[in-house]
Amino acid sequence: MDNIAYSLDETHGRERIDKVLSGLNQEWSRSQVQQLIKDGHVLVNGAVTKTNYKCSPGDQIEVELPELEELDVLPEEMNLEIFYEDSDVLVVNKPRGMVVHPAPGHTSGTLVNGLMAHCRDLSGINGVMRPGIVHRIDMDTSGLLMVAKNDLAHESLVQQLVDKTVTRKYKAIVHGIIPHDFGTVDAPIGRDKKDRQSMTVTEEHSKHAVTHFSVLERFHSFTYVECQLETGRTHQIRVHMKYIGYPLAGDPKYGPRKTLTGINGQALHAGVLGFVHPRSKEYLEFEAPLPEDFEQVLDRLRKSN
Repeated sequence: MDNIAYSLDETHGRERIDKVLSGLNQEWSRSQVQQLIKDGHVLVNGAVTKTNYKCSPGDQIEVELPELEELDVLPEEMNLEIFYEDSDVLVVNKPRGMVVHPAPGHTSGTLVNGLMAHCRDLSGINGVMRPGIVHRIDMDTSGLLMVAKNDLAHESLVQQLVDKTVTRKYKAIVHGIIPHDFGTVDAPIGRDKKDRQSMTVTEEHSKHAVTHFSVLERFHSFTYVECQLETGRTHQIRVHMKYIGYPLAGDPKYGPRKTLTGINGQALHAGVLGFVHPRSKEYLEFEAPLPEDFEQVLDRLRKSN
């Protein structure tokens, strides 16, 4: 059982402990923290606490993390669209609607299930739930992902992400007409206090996030853009475009209810992926065409322009 300790300062006075802990650790939702407290896994100054405990500066909090229940992740035969593969890396075009890796309550039909059937040699750095997974894209985002087939490749690709040398370009349709041709959003992203399942631009418990964008086409009330990630935060493009007033079309979490029809989920496609090969040191770049439903929406917008 792993333990995590926190020493509270004056910024946490008189706040409920579940709120404090979910703010200190962005991986925990408030309901998860409350369950940990109810199960007796949270100690304040050495004693078991309750969810309504009001914290004071100087409190010493210890969180005991119970062992995670290992789930059986089974190979599933899928018709994966593989763009590149060798003994070290694999590049796959994930369709919209597919989850990248299994999670409790969602253990089948994921990209990992399909990868395990396609090849048995995947890196083990991220454990049994995420073999080979170096980075993710959202379930309703389509596009290219790089997968590590051994730990050497995994460490190299992760370091490239840290060094911001991986090329990641996305195509998106956003609400509104962006008047300028180019732009950069440099705004920190963290958990939304009001909705722990969402991200937002905030200075509190946030991470540096930068998105560059350029306008490809303008329509009556929408704009077709290309976004390039400098950092890779959760929901980054979706959050940043909403922040500047141009939320993604079809986005059920960050966009308006009245939106484009004909596409299930946000109009976002990871179309270009480039990286240095971990072994050969050659720069590789791949481009995946837009999904058919994305193209059809664009055609409809062009005809009504």
